Amino acid sequence: MHCNFSKMHGLGNSFMIVDCITQNIVFSTNFIRRLSNHNIGVGFDQLLLVEPPYDPETDFHYRIFNGNGNEVEQCGNGARCLAYFLRMKGLTNKNTIKVSTKTGNKIILNIARDNQVTVNMGIPSFEPKTIPFLANKIEKMYLLNLDKHTIFCGVVNIGNPHVITIVDDVNTVNIKKIGPLLESHKSFPKQVNAGFMQILTRNEVNLRVYERYSGETQACGSNACATAAIGIMQGLLDSSVTVHLPGGDLYIKWEGPKKPLYMTGPSTHVFDGKLSY
Repeated sequence: MHCNFSKMHGLGNSFMIVDCITQNIVFSTNFIRRLSNHNIGVGFDQLLLVEPPYDPETDFHYRIFNGNGNEVEQCGNGARCLAYFLRMKGLTNKNTIKVSTKTGNKIILNIARDNQVTVNMGIPSFEPKTIPFLANKIEKMYLLNLDKHTIFCGVVNIGNPHVITIVDDVNTVNIKKIGPLLESHKSFPKQVNAGFMQILTRNEVNLRVYERYSGETQACGSNACATAAIGIMQGLLDSSVTVHLPGGDLYIKWEGPKKPLYMTGPSTHVFDGKLSY
């Protein structure tokens, strides 16, 4: 059997994208793990599958799998690359595309001429049960016991779960140690994506991300959104924020509670390929 695919990235966050509309393809967990391996496979952070719409109000449905084969709810960088892929492959000629994900959330993608894509990420949820996070009520900041010390953090759902902690300098954070402790903390029943935010000004932050199931990545769109949302909720940031990640910059705009959050950033096509399996 054969499978046509595209390799793309959003600020170094890499994706293998497959059209499952014109191709009938099924990926097993073990196959995804092999494909994600940079030594023996295509090499990627996430696999994105484009499918026909599940909902008549959307144009497409897309599924997201981390490199370990686990299906996840959301990927902001992947959504931008997906939009570029759909146009590039002639699956749509629209500049505004509506897609659904595993959670049933609808995401609106707006494509500009320079391969910049603005994603309407929906309304952030700070309700603990939606994250899920074990807490009795919404707080702007929570206290977590972590190994031998305690940290203050904010939590939010941007279609997937995030915990954000403020640090003095992202370059001095021991992310290989602290990242896994946050990811698998008992307060997050379904684990969590962890972000480490250094505030530069009210409109600018540095960010490093430890992604659930994947480890540290060059960029994470949904975590950048979570970082901005939590900073704005805590009164530390203004409504427009530039987020500097190791892979590049994302631009976030959020007017506050009950308003949708918008993320803008680039998408890059690396190559097309064909698998035989």
